Amino acid sequence: MSTNKSRSRASKHKIPAIRLADPFYERETERYESPLPSREYILQLITEAGCPVDVDAFSEQLHITEDERDLFQRRLGAMQRDGQLMLNRKRQLCLPEKLDLIKGRVEGHPDGFGFVVPEEGGDDLYLSPKEMHRVLHGDKVLVRVAGFDRRGRREAKIVEVLEHVNTFVVGRYYLEGGVGFLIAENRRINQDILVPAGNAGTAQPGQVVTVEIVTQPGAHNEAVGRVSEILGSFTGPGMEIEIALRKHDLPYVFPPDVEAQAEKLPSKVMKKDMAGREDIRHLPLVTIDGETARDFDDAVYCEPLGRSGFRLVVAIADVSHYVQPRDALDTEGFNRGNSVYFPRRVIPMLPEALSNGLCSLNPEVDRLSMVCDMQISSTGSIKEYRFYPAVFY
Repeated sequence: MSTNKSRSRASKHKIPAIRLADPFYERETERYESPLPSREYILQLITEAGCPVDVDAFSEQLHITEDERDLFQRRLGAMQRDGQLMLNRKRQLCLPEKLDLIKGRVEGHPDGFGFVVPEEGGDDLYLSPKEMHRVLHGDKVLVRVAGFDRRGRREAKIVEVLEHVNTFVVGRYYLEGGVGFLIAENRRINQDILVPAGNAGTAQPGQVVTVEIVTQPGAHNEAVGRVSEILGSFTGPGMEIEIALRKHDLPYVFPPDVEAQAEKLPSKVMKKDMAGREDIRHLPLVTIDGETARDFDDAVYCEPLGRSGFRLVVAIADVSHYVQPRDALDTEGFNRGNSVYFPRRVIPMLPEALSNGLCSLNPEVDRLSMVCDMQISSTGSIKEYRFYPAVFY
């Protein structure tokens, strides 16, 4: 958007001068029809004030209208969650760094205490069991140094919980004295999670369940959860895998849009897919994955060239033919990063139509690949090479 258009819009809506002084006003007008003060400008003004700022007075200073008030409060709230701002006891806006506050991630210990791992680096800060009562392993917090323990470690006091990261927790459900609770499988979550009678569903004591946290822990309350999934007996077959999936938050179900895209894929390589590829189906390539492998990604072929050495062909399954940049399959594969292998189960990076089908180099079926075709010396030095897309059998 040009400066002239911005000035025209500002004139039309009578934008106050203090709002026009925002260094990022142009950017905000491109994003929003009614631009609010940018985060950077808010931080700049509070820094220039040199002291905590009353929210209402700050809103008046920026000429925040009644229609803008809710959106402005949301922006301030988002900045607090991100650790850019905080409210003091007088409900005034402050800059955390001016209060010597430290932003970090909570790391729980099975014995009940914990540590804060500073986001900016440096030594961890000790959290007493009392402080850990307010948070769970992985939560993001703002803390201040409250002293030092006998070992000379910095002790932290939680000033604000920026983000509770645990939504679902897997563990064993117990019922004692009419009180239901969950003991998490992740031993870094030392606190019991209360499960009121109405939230237990049909879960039986001793069963492994997944609980959705409906009330996060606080200084004066326990975490409260609701049973969302019953996995079964702790000794059931494959239970260790089911627990590991949920304990480590591994994505084991593909989103509907990914499943829908996978269902549209053909069951075999089509003739049109071979267009523009070199046909090396006459070469007896051999897969190099073990007999117990769940999928086969690589294949090789080697032949002697007399005194010239050897020809070595290395073929890799061409996933890129079926997965395009930023489509549903690509996005999900990027988020997963890799396949996860268990003794009796694999959690694939891509749906089985690809991982065990079109992109698995199974015998006696056509497969698309990317090939590196090399000429190497008798000592293993690469003399020549070329890359090309191919089809082989």
